[in-house]
Amino acid sequence: MIQTRIGHNNDIPGILALQEKYLYRNLNVKEREKGFVTTPFTVSQIEDIILQNGVFVAENENHQIVAYAFAGNWKYFEQWEIFNFMTSRFPKLSFHENRITTENSFQYGPVCIDELYRSKGLLNQLFEEMRIEFFKKYPISITFINKINVISEKAHTKKLGWEIIDEFDFNSNTYIGLAFDMKNSVLK
Repeated sequence: MIQTRIGHNNDIPGILALQEKYLYRNLNVKEREKGFVTTPFTVSQIEDIILQNGVFVAENENHQIVAYAFAGNWKYFEQWEIFNFMTSRFPKLSFHENRITTENSFQYGPVCIDELYRSKGLLNQLFEEMRIEFFKKYPISITFINKINVISEKAHTKKLGWEIIDEFDFNSNTYIGLAFDMKNSVLK
């Protein structure tokens, strides 16, 4: 039985192990076709986001971390230049007729699910855990996906209902920007 919950410091070794397993730079071309994460988080960065209740994990019956999702305010994510670039684009963007700002939105991601647990509804379960927590503060969630990560794009648009609102180039990569209305449950 898989259990999802807000992560805590004891989960950091499991998060780091899963991150290493699916980090873009650690995968060959064929492995990348199945999905990947690009942002390597340090222990300190994970500890900081845990203080925001911004890490969500799934653990199996052996208490192994088999999935994680990060979510946090823009202040936390400004330590990575891509997020500053994203927020600089906000004045040109809207979602369901709402202007997107750093006050009414937050960054969701990365999300990583062990290959053995994919396509079993875990993404929806993990996302719903995060949605319930972050809907208390934010009506809109924002994320980006590398355009070559087709698996992630399909999972987010088809399974969760994210909407593409932007496309941009950054560091020789093309990304799509997506938004999600936090009042919508993803569990059917």
